[in-house]
Amino acid sequence: MGVAVFAIIALLFPTILFFLSRYWRPDKHDPRGETTYECGEVPIGDAQIQFHFQYYMYAIIFVAFDLVTVFVLIWALVFSGMGDLAKVYMLLFLGILFVGVTYALKKEEILWI
Repeated sequence: MGVAVFAIIALLFPTILFFLSRYWRPDKHDPRGETTYECGEVPIGDAQIQFHFQYYMYAIIFVAFDLVTVFVLIWALVFSGMGDLAKVYMLLFLGILFVGVTYALKKEEILWI
């Protein structure tokens, strides 16, 4: 019973607020808000430009190393209180990371960095 009441409230609350906000918001239309950059900057050229694939690979590798940094930092902070299974999982994680970096170097994806 409690879950059903919570589900009904969870569905009704955002719906009611959505429709109420349509009546309470100001209706001031400014043509500057319709531009590409809403800061008043005049756009130059086409917004649809092509990027090299290496930029995307750089971003993916950066996110991977960022996640590794977070996990290794947490692992290092609680290393003495961890059990053996947690240490094995972390070594497995680092092993998978090493395989990924080796693969990226072998494919020469990150040599330009």
